[in-house]
Amino acid sequence: MQIEQTEGFWLHERYEFSLAELAELSGLPEADLRQWVDEGVLMPTNPQAPQWSFGLDRLVTVQLACRLRKDFELEPHGVALVVTLLERIHALESEVRDLHAKLPRVIR
Repeated sequence: MQIEQTEGFWLHERYEFSLAELAELSGLPEADLRQWVDEGVLMPTNPQAPQWSFGLDRLVTVQLACRLRKDFELEPHGVALVVTLLERIHALESEVRDLHAKLPRVIR
């Protein structure tokens, strides 16, 4: 996946992409992204909204999903499973770090 940058802009964590912007940045057709939404790989900010938008973190998810699909030749449901499990692992690791930070120094 090659992202050609012709124009610069600042992103912040509250920035949201439209489906068209996400397709343009990722180099994927909107149809692929819609299928990944259907499979649970991508979650729009508000799935019931007439026009989907995606948080900045979903761009990273799309890049990961593209690599998984290419490197392991996964079908959409396989990509969804792996992405879900990886996100769960990251969430659990973050929770463990937070809990570890709350422990008294003597217990560590």
